[in-house]
Amino acid sequence: MHPVLQGMITVVLGVGICIGYFYFSNQFLDKVLYPARGPNAGRNINRANMIRPWLFMGPAIFVLALYLVYPVLATLWFSLTDRDQGGAFVGLANYRQMAAEPKFLEAIRNNMLWLVVVPAMSTAFGLLAAQLTDRISWGNVAKSIIFMPMAISFVGASVIWKLIYDTRPAGADQIGVLNAIWTALGGAPQTWLTIEPWNNFLLMVVLIWIQTGFAMVILSAALRGIPEETVEAAIVDGANPFQIFFKIKVPQIMPTIVVVWTTITLVVLKVFDIVLAMTNGQWGTQVLANYMYDRMFRAFDWGVGSASAIVIMLLVTPILVWNVRNARREMR
Repeated sequence: MHPVLQGMITVVLGVGICIGYFYFSNQFLDKVLYPARGPNAGRNINRANMIRPWLFMGPAIFVLALYLVYPVLATLWFSLTDRDQGGAFVGLANYRQMAAEPKFLEAIRNNMLWLVVVPAMSTAFGLLAAQLTDRISWGNVAKSIIFMPMAISFVGASVIWKLIYDTRPAGADQIGVLNAIWTALGGAPQTWLTIEPWNNFLLMVVLIWIQTGFAMVILSAALRGIPEETVEAAIVDGANPFQIFFKIKVPQIMPTIVVVWTTITLVVLKVFDIVLAMTNGQWGTQVLANYMYDRMFRAFDWGVGSASAIVIMLLVTPILVWNVRNARREMR
């Protein structure tokens, strides 16, 4: 069957099944289970209205449980068992083994470094770009250019930056932009991605380059939402542009800045593609997600790999919960 025809059939069947489910479940609820007639009509209507939301959300809850809850529980169980012993329960042995491995400690250290640098720099550059692009006539063009890296996959961005950091032997033409500049200034070609600890910062540049566009778009919308009266009042009082920005605008959009910061933090905690494509965790650049991939799919140590996945989940969950609660507070 032609892929296009197969796709169209899938869409039609999927939509048809959804419509059929909602229609017939409604009919069953209103006409069979709790019919709106007879002496108990009012009570039946109330009962049906109480059940209806759960009936409609049922498929979504089932899918979430199947694809989110079950994998989490399965991963937790794998982290407490030993596959080589037929899945025998070993308690926290995998966690103790993981904590004793130098590569895990290196991954933890690097993830903490990424958490300090990337969200701060991405948010700062995004805020700066949002402020400056709103003040120039070709600001929309500049925003489009800055936002463009968001359309590139992490692997694609890694390939681009790996070419920028590329090294050729001394005397050969340097196709890497960084080495071309460095040799033009009289330096010898450097294998940038092997120089510790600076190679970690060179990897961070890729994610900062990508996430700056995201931060800029969100913060630009927040800046435009600031009441003009407050800015005009500050100008009348003699405030200069720096005072207006740091003392008037930034405090008013601080909740948005925090949301952007935490969102980028979640991305950083799960960073994987960039490290895998550029260094594969070598030369002191290992991170948790890449460590998990190495242990689970290369060493086939599902116990330690699952344990590292649980560690990533534990690091991500508090920030995610805080972000959701903060979003709900903003909506009230």
